[in-house]
Amino acid sequence: MSSSVRRLFDDLRTLRVIVIHPPGDDRSILEAQLRRIGCPVRIVWPFPPHVPTDADVIFFSVVPELRSVGDWSAAETEATLIALSDYENPTALKMLLDTQAHGVITKPYRSTGILSTLVLARASSGYQHRLRSKINKLEEAIKARRHIEKAVRILMDAHKLTEGDAYEHMRSRATSLRVTVGEVATMVIDAHEAMEKLGLGKLPGR
Repeated sequence: MSSSVRRLFDDLRTLRVIVIHPPGDDRSILEAQLRRIGCPVRIVWPFPPHVPTDADVIFFSVVPELRSVGDWSAAETEATLIALSDYENPTALKMLLDTQAHGVITKPYRSTGILSTLVLARASSGYQHRLRSKINKLEEAIKARRHIEKAVRILMDAHKLTEGDAYEHMRSRATSLRVTVGEVATMVIDAHEAMEKLGLGKLPGR
């Protein structure tokens, strides 16, 4: 066994797995195979009202109860979601799509295929989380840039500075105060808004 495959199985054995499925042979097959893989498994039934927060992977049955559960989707949890589907009718497919599950297993469940679905779902989940993190960072960067641009406009208007001089002033103050330019921009905006509330309009010139 290669080192990469060994690491993969070691990772699987540390996963906290929850199976949300009614009692029966299907659940027993799934649980037995997960334990054979080495995953610690916890069974949950009836269907919980919210996505469990104490799991790395959640296998959940696509049942009618799912329609009455709010906030049940991959967007609401860091866990990998793997759907367990009985049928492929329009209603079941709609519920499945709404959950944004990272993988799906359809009945009849067999011991073969569970491991590959788990591995692929974990990979898909990890990729989506990395993308979401990058998007959040980009959104924060854009927000910070707009914040700084607003502060620059305030300084340009209040002190008759050029755009370059206004930004350089904030950058210089950030260096001397050992804070970020964004934090200086917040100081400028807060001061400007405070002056407006006092009815003084523009910041006083130097």
